[in-house]
Amino acid sequence: MRKLILSLLAVLVSLTAAGKTKTDAYLMIYFSDSDHCLHMAVSLDGYEFTAVNDNYPVIAGDTIAEQKGLRDPYILRGPDGTYYVAATDLHIFARQYGYRTTQFERDQEEFGWGNNKNLALLKSKDLIHWEHSLVRVQQMEGFHDIGATWAPELIWDEKEEAFMIYWTIRRGNGACKLYYAYANKDFTDFATEPKLLFEKTIGDHTALDGDIVKGNDGRYYLHYAEYDEGFSGIMVAVSDNLTGPYTFQPEIIDKEEKACEAPNVWKRYGTDTYVLMYDCFGRRPHNFGFLETKDFKTYTDIGHFNEEGSKMKTTNFSSPKHGAVTPISRKDAKKLLDYWRKNPVHHDHSMKR
Repeated sequence: MRKLILSLLAVLVSLTAAGKTKTDAYLMIYFSDSDHCLHMAVSLDGYEFTAVNDNYPVIAGDTIAEQKGLRDPYILRGPDGTYYVAATDLHIFARQYGYRTTQFERDQEEFGWGNNKNLALLKSKDLIHWEHSLVRVQQMEGFHDIGATWAPELIWDEKEEAFMIYWTIRRGNGACKLYYAYANKDFTDFATEPKLLFEKTIGDHTALDGDIVKGNDGRYYLHYAEYDEGFSGIMVAVSDNLTGPYTFQPEIIDKEEKACEAPNVWKRYGTDTYVLMYDCFGRRPHNFGFLETKDFKTYTDIGHFNEEGSKMKTTNFSSPKHGAVTPISRKDAKKLLDYWRKNPVHHDHSMKR
């Protein structure tokens, strides 16, 4: 009987600990234009990030994606403790790398730059071993004419008790708009039909790379990239409901002189401060920019990775593309670094001539 009681107590302690997992570190995932694969970096303070696996990919795009490349990855830890990732199935240099004979899969005049048809979904309990599947959006009824399906992100809908996946769709070679659908329980496909989430309503403005966060005031803030006459900047729309309607604010938030995209908002643990991170793809070399806010009205510029005067640093990598940050525990951060230090994998993604 004593052994049984001790065993039950051990189970209770374990369950309690699982329910109170510390989030006192950060995990960033991103891709690189040089390989179109998934990379990871960890930070113990939210300011200095170190890539695992010495900045070699941790997941090779050509092992998962139909187009042999992963772009625009997003990560979120679910209420079950599992980590979920969504990414774009696309390799924009696939011809140069020998994966296909054309620049893009389909005619560029009809379907536009970087045209693609699928999204990739991945999940893992330990951030090391992953299950994956493809969502074939272009095969769904009513979406056969899409020219692109890009930059999926995730948010847990407490009312629906399901992950809402939201992402960019471009029909043909037209304007980009944001759509959403709910994932099935296995996180392998959609459980609902895609619906329109947000579109710009002035002229031919386009909206892509959406990122939704629930603010300190309980409202939902949708940051996105707006393209207009060749320039791209970060804007925000707000709603009282997760699925909208969202009302856009007319101001560009970032203060960049060059184009930027891919906003991602994450919260500094133990504070009311949110970090808005975005991809400065117009800069050479490209970099990430960072703003901080508490109310999504006033944003403070805190610089770029590794620039003089900026607190934001990288220790062993540069020029990440389209990143996302999620809180993790220091234990998991150190476990990731240790695992890849002991089990390095140097995927060969050299260009085929």
